[in-house]
Amino acid sequence: MRIQRMPWAGIRIETADGRVAIDPLFTLEDGWGPPKDPFYPLTDFGPVDAVLSTHLHTDHFDAKAIADFYGADLPVYVPDQAVDEARRSGLTGIAGATVGQPIQIGSLTITPTFSVDGIGDAQHAYVVEADGRRILHCGDTLWHGYWWRIQQQFAAFDAVFLPVNAATVEFPGVIPSGLPVIMSPEQAAAAAVVLEAEQLVPIHYGTFHNPPWYTETPDVLSRLETATKDRVALTIMEAKDELTLA
Repeated sequence: MRIQRMPWAGIRIETADGRVAIDPLFTLEDGWGPPKDPFYPLTDFGPVDAVLSTHLHTDHFDAKAIADFYGADLPVYVPDQAVDEARRSGLTGIAGATVGQPIQIGSLTITPTFSVDGIGDAQHAYVVEADGRRILHCGDTLWHGYWWRIQQQFAAFDAVFLPVNAATVEFPGVIPSGLPVIMSPEQAAAAAVVLEAEQLVPIHYGTFHNPPWYTETPDVLSRLETATKDRVALTIMEAKDELTLA
């Protein structure tokens, strides 16, 4: 299993006969501000057989980029509760993903599992298995009590890709709570430990900071290093970096 980091929260996974992208992003809506890291055309990462979207926030579900780079008819799996909204994007390959019901794409077995969105929108995490290896990708989740159930169902993970930037938001039409809507570095480390992960690969940090619309917590990487020390291996990947699980 070969995994390539994409910008922000995205990854691309490839085996000998299966290729998927999770949360690929290229197009930015107003409000995010200029990204600190470069964005690349999705074709820079190679073709895919399907896209998995953890949820429909525009920094995770980029319908324009999917249509432009992969084609509007590519299979795109979204949480089952979000299918109708996703179809309004113009993508014709939208399909619903249901927690606990595996999706087969070549040799990749993808099982949607629990995730909790910071403002209550439908969201899934995805367990991806192939070649005797297993990873977990969580797009935008808060800390929750499902980590133990995920570990009990799937056992240990070779790598977990978890959001870490504990962002607070003031989005239009959403009453601000002042509380993070995404896991903190410390919570991500704790989740990786509960999941018996060989390594934690942080995602969803270091790209956007545009207060008060979107405010990232400070010192993400140094806090991750402290929180993971002697508990779980920390693997830092930049966009286009690759990780091979053999």
